[in-house]
Amino acid sequence: MTPVRLPLLSEPESGPLLSTAQTAYLNHLRFVAMTCRVKPRTGLFEACALLQTEKSTTLDAHAEALMRCLNEAMGKPTRLHTPGTDEMTFDERWLVQLGIACARADQASCDFLLRSRIARENRRLVGFLVGHIADCFSLT
Repeated sequence: MTPVRLPLLSEPESGPLLSTAQTAYLNHLRFVAMTCRVKPRTGLFEACALLQTEKSTTLDAHAEALMRCLNEAMGKPTRLHTPGTDEMTFDERWLVQLGIACARADQASCDFLLRSRIARENRRLVGFLVGHIADCFSLT
């Protein structure tokens, strides 16, 4: 008996397509994460206390604080690809969805996403950081 091979009825799903602004947001976080690899990890509260208030340095300061503390806030190492990679990890999809929810001011989605992965004591600060980063991009 010979096996029957059926052709694929549809193309395999490659994942959600991101807008240009969403791709820029994700690649910015990836780039900042790469630069933070050589820097020492810091506590979330300490990093937020050191944030800049000047408009020109706000985006980088918030993104660096988030990337330096994200492992602590999640309780495990996060996985991020290099900038420009089309494939996304689960952590990257979560960051994009959280950024979109913050940009839409969708508090219910923000709360859900933060509760799903972030320790209770860190949720407010992670939400604050992602919200300020998302404000610099047109994610909606």
